[in-house]
Amino acid sequence: MAISLNLQIQRLLRKVFGIEALRDGQRRVIDAVLAGRDTLAVMPTGSGKSLCYQLPARLMKKGLTVVVSPLIALMKDQAEKLEEAGIASAAQVNSSLSRSDEQEALQAIENAGKDIVFCTPERLATAEFQALLQQTGVGLLVVDEAHCISQWGHDFRPAYLEIGVALAALDQPQVLALTATATDDVIADIRIQLGRPGMRVVNTGIYRPNLQYRVRQVTNPDEKNATLLELVQATPGVGIVYAATVKAAKEAYQLLADAGESVTLYHGKLKAAERSENQELFMNGERRVMVATNAFGMGIDKSDTRFVIHLQVPGNLEAYYQESGRAGRDGEDAECTLLYYHDDTRLQKFFLMKSKAPDEKHELDREKLERMIGYAQSGFCRWKLLLDYFGDPVPGFERCCRCDNCLSPPVIAEASGQQFEQQQLGDLGLAEVVVGDQHQAGVAVGETRTEGHAFEVVDDRQM
Repeated sequence: MAISLNLQIQRLLRKVFGIEALRDGQRRVIDAVLAGRDTLAVMPTGSGKSLCYQLPARLMKKGLTVVVSPLIALMKDQAEKLEEAGIASAAQVNSSLSRSDEQEALQAIENAGKDIVFCTPERLATAEFQALLQQTGVGLLVVDEAHCISQWGHDFRPAYLEIGVALAALDQPQVLALTATATDDVIADIRIQLGRPGMRVVNTGIYRPNLQYRVRQVTNPDEKNATLLELVQATPGVGIVYAATVKAAKEAYQLLADAGESVTLYHGKLKAAERSENQELFMNGERRVMVATNAFGMGIDKSDTRFVIHLQVPGNLEAYYQESGRAGRDGEDAECTLLYYHDDTRLQKFFLMKSKAPDEKHELDREKLERMIGYAQSGFCRWKLLLDYFGDPVPGFERCCRCDNCLSPPVIAEASGQQFEQQQLGDLGLAEVVVGDQHQAGVAVGETRTEGHAFEVVDDRQM
């Protein structure tokens, strides 16, 4: 039986997906799924998580494979890739479809004409859709970007909390949860929220040796701009520049455009059509650099991205790892650079002050920000710091020998900068908080979190 299954897997890999062999982590996840086990796969960005449900969907004999995805753009991308691979048995159900296209997709599901169905968590939570899926029968429910289910994670999305209820309505099908990052607290919470305490965890590790991490310390905004321009001009290939606010993104875009760079812009306050157009310009190679807030995030798969630059320190290392990890997904060398200006930490502290999270969550977020700041200020190996933070020890690993601290160990000096803490947050000129549309536009806007909703901060000087 095992030999027959191995032959089926190899045949599908070559003929359908054009792949000669699975990676070790992929094979462990696929074997667990085909053995009927509820599984949480923690696999780094670019490690081929989607194949872990696409291949079993072709081999499983009973029921639909339903993939719950947080972003419409992400599910469209996955469905299109399946079509390119010659798998026409995938459907997507989301608010971007016309009424006729949606009815066609629902009819195909009802007639059992599809193997894979992509939907948002909001759609999965509706009684009508649950009734349709129950009628057809669900064999495997896949929770993509599973860290969104946990209030201890960095991209919490309230609709994900309804998945456990949906599982009960669908007669408790097998579950495969997928994420690139998950601390022990997040893993425990995912198990609780899904009602699967015995869920097996397959953690393939976060280490990606092709990524070169570095931090450039800057002492004022002009130096930061000069360093950004220097990095973009000196680094070949395509790249992403992340900014923490709309205002900062606009300014960085203008700086690069004025310097003659091939650049486009993406943030949550752009109209949906403009966001889509700009994303397409970057994805198809018509623009070399994308300047964006983290609205440009989950599901973005441009494998030849050679650099990711962060203009401000993110709120935690989970967000930083995910965003920087969009570089080098093709396995080739890529650079991940954080521009660290101590004043910028006040912005993230402002986000924390505005958050209405419970005290325990608020304290955890504060600790995570301190760990992020510690990473930026540290003289230790950047990869070692990340591995330790995520509790992902690599046997014998002490130094990556490629990050800035490994290549040029800094002179240890007592950190100064307490003076910055005396400045008032009001100096930032942050006047309002604008709710971003995650679902209808298919964009995860979240710059900070209040009562589980995503918000984007807007500087009053841009209004």
